Order: sequence, then C-alpha cells, then structure tokens
Amino acid sequence: MLKRSLCLFCKVLLWCFLMAAGSMWIFILLEVFIVVACCLGNALVIWVVWRSGALRQPSFCFIASLAVADFLVGSVAIPVAVLWDARAKTSFHGCLFMCCVFIMLQLTSGALLLAIAVDRFLRVRIPLTYKATITKTRSWMVVVLCWLVAALLSFVPMFGWHHNHTTWNNTTQTNSSNIKCSYLTVNTRSYVVNFIFFSCYLPPLAIMCGLYLYVFLITRRQLRANIGETVNKSSTDYLKERRLAASLALVLVLFAVSWLPVFVMHTIKYYNPKITVPPVAIRIGVVLSHANSAVNPIIYAFRIPKFKKACIKLWVRLYHCREDQQESDQNSM
Repeated sequence: MLKRSLCLFCKVLLWCFLMAAGSMWIFILLEVFIVVACCLGNALVIWVVWRSGALRQPSFCFIASLAVADFLVGSVAIPVAVLWDARAKTSFHGCLFMCCVFIMLQLTSGALLLAIAVDRFLRVRIPLTYKATITKTRSWMVVVLCWLVAALLSFVPMFGWHHNHTTWNNTTQTNSSNIKCSYLTVNTRSYVVNFIFFSCYLPPLAIMCGLYLYVFLITRRQLRANIGETVNKSSTDYLKERRLAASLALVLVLFAVSWLPVFVMHTIKYYNPKITVPPVAIRIGVVLSHANSAVNPIIYAFRIPKFKKACIKLWVRLYHCREDQQESDQNSM
C-alpha cells in the first residue's frame, strides 16, 4: 500500500514538473482524453434515457438535461479552451461571448443539480402526492427555466461588466482579431468572485447540502422505525430513495470538489493581488473542472441500479439486432 502511494505521489510530482516546465502537449492530451470520455459517456446517458421507458420519469429528465450540458462542455467548451491555450487569436467580443457560453454551461449544471436535490427532497417530504405534483411536463418546464436563468446570468458581462479593451492593451481596438484570448483577458476577477462564486455558486451549494442532509435523516429515521418488522413496500422504497440520493449526492460532491479549487485561487488572487498563484496550479484546476463533466456518466452506470439495468438491456437488444441483421443478410445471399 505504501509503495503504491509513493508511486502515485511520484507520478503527480512528475506531472506537475512537466506542466510547470511548459510541456503543453501533456495538457492537450489530458483535455483530448476528457473530451472523448465526456462526449461518449454523456451521449450514452442521453441515448439510454431517451430509449428506455423505465427512465422516462421526472427525476431522469434532470439527469438527461445535465448530460446535455456536460456533452456541450466536452464538444464545445473544452476544444475552444484548448485552442485558446495554444494561443489561437480571436476578437474581443468573440472571446467574451465564448466565455459567457462557458459560464452558462457551468451555471446550468449547478441549477440542474439544485433541481435534482429539490426533486429528491419532495420525494421523501410528500411521498403520497409526489407523482401528482411532480409530473413530466412540470419537470421539463423546470429544465427550461434552469437553462433560461443560467443564460441570463451568464451573459451579464456582455452588457458591460467586463474588462475595457484599453485596460490590457492601449493600442488594441475592441474589434481587433489579434487578441490572445483567455478567461481573465475579457472578464474581471470581481465578476468571477463576487457574482459567480459568492452569488451563483455558494448559496445553491449550501441549499443542496441542506436538502440532501434532510433526505438522509428522514430515510434513516424511517428505516430505523421499520427495524424488526416485516419488510414491506414502504421500507423498500425508502431504501431505494436513500441509495439514489446517495448516488446523486456523490455527483454534487464531485461538482463542488472539481470547481472549488479554481474559485478559491481566483478569490485569493482577488483579495490579495500580491500572492502569486503558480500557473501549474491554475492548469490543474482547469483540468479538474473539465473532468467533472466526464465522471457523471460513470456514477450513473455504477451507482444507479435502474440506469445500469437499462444500459445492459439496450446493449443486449442492440447486439441481438445486429445478429439478426447478419443472419438475414446471410439467408438472403
């Protein structure tokens, strides 16, 4: 165990050294791997939810929409970020627009995670009227609302809360195509810290933690109340809800852990500009935030039994369809 820990520590040190030394290809390879995993995994989630009748429930509407946001991160946000890191040039407002799109995808993920937490809370708070209250139509209305609110909040910089182009290059015009785009080239650190982190990230995170804590306490109390009694449908339902809530809470924890380092570094730099944050730390934080969009499908597949069964069932059906097609081709020949 100690030998494995030392090997892992040495690998991390070596990776950090190479990153600090300017080995950009390692960073690009990591991002390419994340893009492939993110697109394939989330496309699988969307496909399974769409094709499986067992998953066409209000709860999985939020999961499918979250997979759409993560898929867009892998197919749009990360490739553009890699181009920026390779010093690709763009216009000032083009850079600002893409930064707003990145923020929108992040805020959408946070809003959908909040919707999932509220859904789990209502499932144990009003179990008798849950199905009548949380319908499929209302769930999709909440999904649309999450995307709209995220879009409104993320495009605030387009209306003036951004760097003036003269603050970083007095000779550059706003419509110049010679900008080496980066996130802080166009966005102010006050917007990132005060608006995104303190206003749009921490309050929903605290609410979600409180909701999941309530769910765990209620399910725990109900399961303890049924100890010694014959296993009935009620105790089984509470056990399933607890397991599903634990899996979705893990998604929340990974979301918080993936984004907190980046925000903490920006906060430290904002309140104490004299502190120097190493570029390798920024890069690790960026890769960690991108990797968050690729791990959610893994959690769904291994932690949610209903989703796992649906995946296996669809793959088996697809395999048998291919075998039948091959047999029919041979017979026709």
